[in-house]
Amino acid sequence: MTKDDQLILAATEELEAQTWGVTQQFLAVHEIVYEEGRPKVARVDYDKKDGSVIIYFAVKGERFYFAFHFHNPGDLTSMGIYVEPYNAVYLVAVSDKLSLHELKAIALFNPLREGNKGEWKNRRPLVEKYSYIHIEPNPEASAFGDKLEKLLDFLEQDREGVERLVKDAGAYIQATIIFHNGNTMLGGPRVSMHSIKRMALLSLEIDFDLYAEGNSFKEDNED
Repeated sequence: MTKDDQLILAATEELEAQTWGVTQQFLAVHEIVYEEGRPKVARVDYDKKDGSVIIYFAVKGERFYFAFHFHNPGDLTSMGIYVEPYNAVYLVAVSDKLSLHELKAIALFNPLREGNKGEWKNRRPLVEKYSYIHIEPNPEASAFGDKLEKLLDFLEQDREGVERLVKDAGAYIQATIIFHNGNTMLGGPRVSMHSIKRMALLSLEIDFDLYAEGNSFKEDNED
């Protein structure tokens, strides 16, 4: 059995036994997605610098994740359980003058999403008013801070291109975050001083779109 298998099995056993209060509370109002009789793993995250591992499970009908954080992968009992928001962190560049081809020629990056001024919007009877590109190198399940750092790692490979996108197309970083509206205490993203300095060197601003979705936790006196 691989390390992945061991960690996923330990998390799956908790999903089924529900010995933790947070598991009971969450599964009372939401369901984990199952495929072929097994909970669907959205991602196994080995990118933490402290050597810990996070298992992200897909939640039925939602974009946030139910997460198991194994602080010491060698000890399957050393875990924390929580709801990880959906985090999308990407570079946006928009222009009403440049074509999509011209925008894409400025930097070396391949956009995840794009649009060209004057063309139809996704086959709908609407015409794009602007050309735009969205550069998101890591769309997988992950924490906000990790995504921001990875995006900056990626953008720093072409500093000149990013600076031109800022100058010619008002490029900035967009963070879209969808929290679980469990008890109205959503928390919020933290931008480290290290990330702030890196963004400043690229002349980048950051904008936040915050949403709360999902079912509220049940009160103690509810059935």
